[in-house]
Amino acid sequence: MMMVRKSKGLSDRHIKILNFLGEHQDKGYPPSIREIGEETGISSTSVVNYYLEQLEKWGYIERDRRISRGVRVVPERLSEVAHRLGNTARASVVQAVNMAADLLKIPLAGRIVASAPAPVPASDFGYYDQEASVEIARSLLPVKTKTDELFALEVEGDSMIDAMVNDGDIVIMRRIGSNAEAKNGEMVAVWLPERDETTLKYFYKETNRYRLQPANPTMSPIYVDKREKLEIRGKVVMVIRKVATTAM
Repeated sequence: MMMVRKSKGLSDRHIKILNFLGEHQDKGYPPSIREIGEETGISSTSVVNYYLEQLEKWGYIERDRRISRGVRVVPERLSEVAHRLGNTARASVVQAVNMAADLLKIPLAGRIVASAPAPVPASDFGYYDQEASVEIARSLLPVKTKTDELFALEVEGDSMIDAMVNDGDIVIMRRIGSNAEAKNGEMVAVWLPERDETTLKYFYKETNRYRLQPANPTMSPIYVDKREKLEIRGKVVMVIRKVATTAM
């Protein structure tokens, strides 16, 4: 009885919100409450939050209030009610289900400096909080990407701005087994264990040294002698932009 009542309780606005959430998850990131309001014609963020609380209570979405944009649709729950809706609403929900099923959760391992190499809190940034993650659509990743090799890092600094990687962006990395897998010109996360520092740069092998090249004309390359230990922890496969906001 409760399941049927909740299914019938979905209004046009509920459907619009679910569809909008699904569309954004397909882009790789959830929308903000303000963006949901603009899309659905709701001027009050508290009213948007009211609808989200209903959808969460009924099991259509999950929310993580500890992080910004921490909302995702639950494909299994939506599938239960798609057949009860009219053709237009059903198409919207099915679209949201498909988009949600395409969603991939990737561990957020911490921050990577896109400037001069900076110290890290620990000598191994392979450790991460299991609760910290970012969500992207599988369809946005390169073909044949092994998802179990992926991790995410938040960019700090502006040395890669000409590569369209800005401060606050998230880079999706693919772990590599050895430095030999890195090719000249690839953007990589580098760890310098003797200095206990990390940096995000273009990587080049030269005769007696490595060159870590920034994508910013105001910054100089970083040179590392090949006798110094250098580890490449991953290659960049995708960049998630930080959306700029303006004060109202």
